[in-house]
Amino acid sequence: MDADISAAASGSVTPPDSDRKRKVHGMLKLYYGLNEEGKPDQMESLGPCDINGPHFDPEVFLNKLRKECSLAELMDQESCMVKQIRSLDSDMQTLVYENYNKFISATDTIRKMKNDFKKMEDEMDCLSTNMAAITEFSARISGTLQDQHTQITKLSGVHTLLRKLQFLFELPARLNKCLEMQAYAQAVSSHRRARCVLQQYSHMPSFRGIQDDCHAIMDQLAQQLRQKFRDGGSSAKDLSECVELLLQLDEPAEELCDKFLSHAQSRLEADLLGLEAELREPVSASVPVTSVDPASSSASKASAAPADEGPAGSTPSTSSTLLSPSSRTDILEFIDRGCNEFVSSLCLVIASYQELFINRPQEGDLASKNIPQMANGKLHSFVDTLAARYFTLVERRIQEEKGVGDNSLLVRALDRFHRRLQAVSKLLPGSPVPSQGTEIVVRAARERIRQYLVALQSFYLDSLTDVRQALAAPRLTVGGAGVSGAGGLLGGAASVKDVPPSLPDLLTSLSGSILNQIKSVLASVHLFTAKDITFSNKPYFKGEFCSEGVREGLVVSFIKFVCQSSRQFCESAGDRGGTTPPALLLLLSRLCLDYETSTISYILTLTDEQFLVQHHSPVTAVTALCSEAREAAQKLLNHYVKVQGLIISQMLRKSVETRDWVNTIEPRNVRAVMKRVVEDTTSIDVQVGLLYEEGVRKAHSSDSSKRTFSVYSSSRQQARYAPSYTPSAPMDTNLLSNIHKLFSERIDIFSPVEFNKVSVLTGIIKISLKTFLECVRLRTFGRYGLQQIQVDCHYLQMYLWRFVSDENLVHFLLDEIVCSAAHRCLDPAPMEQSVIEVICERG
Repeated sequence: MDADISAAASGSVTPPDSDRKRKVHGMLKLYYGLNEEGKPDQMESLGPCDINGPHFDPEVFLNKLRKECSLAELMDQESCMVKQIRSLDSDMQTLVYENYNKFISATDTIRKMKNDFKKMEDEMDCLSTNMAAITEFSARISGTLQDQHTQITKLSGVHTLLRKLQFLFELPARLNKCLEMQAYAQAVSSHRRARCVLQQYSHMPSFRGIQDDCHAIMDQLAQQLRQKFRDGGSSAKDLSECVELLLQLDEPAEELCDKFLSHAQSRLEADLLGLEAELREPVSASVPVTSVDPASSSASKASAAPADEGPAGSTPSTSSTLLSPSSRTDILEFIDRGCNEFVSSLCLVIASYQELFINRPQEGDLASKNIPQMANGKLHSFVDTLAARYFTLVERRIQEEKGVGDNSLLVRALDRFHRRLQAVSKLLPGSPVPSQGTEIVVRAARERIRQYLVALQSFYLDSLTDVRQALAAPRLTVGGAGVSGAGGLLGGAASVKDVPPSLPDLLTSLSGSILNQIKSVLASVHLFTAKDITFSNKPYFKGEFCSEGVREGLVVSFIKFVCQSSRQFCESAGDRGGTTPPALLLLLSRLCLDYETSTISYILTLTDEQFLVQHHSPVTAVTALCSEAREAAQKLLNHYVKVQGLIISQMLRKSVETRDWVNTIEPRNVRAVMKRVVEDTTSIDVQVGLLYEEGVRKAHSSDSSKRTFSVYSSSRQQARYAPSYTPSAPMDTNLLSNIHKLFSERIDIFSPVEFNKVSVLTGIIKISLKTFLECVRLRTFGRYGLQQIQVDCHYLQMYLWRFVSDENLVHFLLDEIVCSAAHRCLDPAPMEQSVIEVICERG
């Protein structure tokens, strides 16, 4: 079947020759997957029953079908074959039609190509004819000019030589003309073109004359260029051209560099002299910020208090405490002038110098002289010298900024100074000028912190002075805070009030104003770390400034100063601490205790958060500062107890020493000094209670106020003291008394006190009664003297037991006082207890 299809396909096209027939058969084989021999590419089927194989036998195939298939299968097989035959016929027809159309199109294309190639052959023939004519004409021209070619070449060489000679002979006139027209570049170019020839033929008189004339003209031109370079009034382009021409004229490069820098230095020194003249102008007097002695009652109020602030706890004005000195120009204007004049001019000089001597391409002889290296060394030395003078002036101006009221101008000035110096680092890499400028900025920031620390210290000392004045003149108060005088603690206006100063108000005002002042100072210092400040984020500035400068140098140092200056008030009598009001000691002890409990932690946390302090280097721990503050508070409170105890002791001592106890009259009332002791103790109790908590007391007995009656009863006194003064056994009674003391609880008079009212009053009463006891032991008493001591001790017992932590302590000391008086009594006859009670109740 396939063979029939192939035959039909081959028969449908009648190729003109055998090659085309083979080509068609080849395409059909390719389509059916046959090889060159007409066999399938796959394994060939050799069976006679394979309908697609080359050895197919129809008879064998039919016999096999009849044997193996039923009638229905045979009919199905026939129907399938019919469909396949029809399908193959349709495909064959389609293939034949397609091939036929392609053959027709190919035939038309070939016919058209034949026509085109025919026209091309005609054009090629015409071109060949023209080329032959051209060749013939060229040969004729060559033959005609053959004789004159040598002569023309010779004449051309002579003409060139004549032109060169004409250029040489006209060179002096040409140079003079260029000199008149100031066409210096053209003159130098012309001379350089002829210089080698003139040098080569300088032995000939004519050429020697031309050479001498040219040298004279070029010397004159070089003199004009030097003068133009020296004047420096030309533009940068003209100056660059001038230097280039001088270098081409073999002018020494080192001399040119020195002249350029010398001229630039004269202009830059004029800028520096202007800045120096501004510094020499007179400055209005400013109040220096100095440290004040903590115990001096007449401390200076040198602008250390805020300008305006309300009651305690209100925020102070940022321009409050310490005003900047007035001067002819502020720091920002001075730095602006220096940057806009000196630094800008210096940058222009550097850029021009580099363009002239360093960055210029070196060609020819100039390349071997290594001019850039020499010029760069001179430039660095020049810049370093002038920058050092400029930095000296800047530091002098920064040092004049003594006031610490407003930091904005100083910070902006330092930022502008630092920013403009970065241009120098870009223009002149490797120069130490930018790093030196950065050191000035760092030193200025450190000095500013030191000034703020001194200002805070002065503010604190002035505040203490105001508190002392308020305690000394209680009717003159400021804002209800008990601070007298203008420029007080919070800077408010003074107003007279009829109420005494309240210690809690004073403490609140003092603590609040100090805290507000610290916040104000931190806000001012925080300007150094603003985001728009160029040097604030530099590693060499921010870490050291925030950690070592602000935290350690300012905040921690001020807290330590507060503790140290407070401890100075605890010096012994006769020194500075001897005149310190006791109320001030109490107030300072509470202030230091508050610092230990909360304020120090709050201030350091605020500082760390505000300045993002990174604790890379060792810093002072909060616990160490709190421990120091607590130690100061303890020392102040101990000293307060000591001072108050000594004040009462002084009254008791004088009352004992100034009385004749042997010849005194019979007691009829309580001595006034005892009433004064009770009043002062009550006043101290109220005063301490304003700042400290009550504290813990031991349980009082039900008859505390009448305990004296049992202790100092007449029967007991008779039994205890009468045998002491009988001739029979005076030593036995003393022995019994000493044995009794051995079993009594030991009393530590000057033991440290706790931070509560009961402990403070206990310490004061112990010192007072101990002094009373020691004074009694030094006196001799008569009968009525002993009875007066009995009355006084009973009166003290009636009131003092309420103030101490343990009433037995008062009982024991008063008992000792009466016992000592009885031992030293010439006629010991104690007063009846009922009489003592009547006198004390009446008195």
